[in-house]
Amino acid sequence: MPRLFVGRIPDFSLGTAGGTACDPALARRLAVALSRHSAYTSVLDGRFQGGYITRKYGDPGNAVHAIQLELAQSSYMDEASPFPFRADRAARVRPILGELVAIALASVNRPVPSPV
Repeated sequence: MPRLFVGRIPDFSLGTAGGTACDPALARRLAVALSRHSAYTSVLDGRFQGGYITRKYGDPGNAVHAIQLELAQSSYMDEASPFPFRADRAARVRPILGELVAIALASVNRPVPSPV
């Protein structure tokens, strides 16, 4: 997002409101998983630490873990106008996103409700 930030932001930014919205062990597992993908950069609780939903609803003491994921635009599109979607880039990111979801789901001690 060159128009908003100087330099390059990490490809994957995980936010847990400074560790208050998510079990720290889960956050570490997600961060370690991202670190294994050397083609991408990642950070935990960096510039994007979690927005309103993360802060409001994250309650790890009651098994509600909120994690914000900011994905750099350059991971799936060109950052120059007209900002075209890049299927080739997105295809490389999708398995990583699936891995993160699998880690989060494996950490839940109760069944995930089915969509209505």
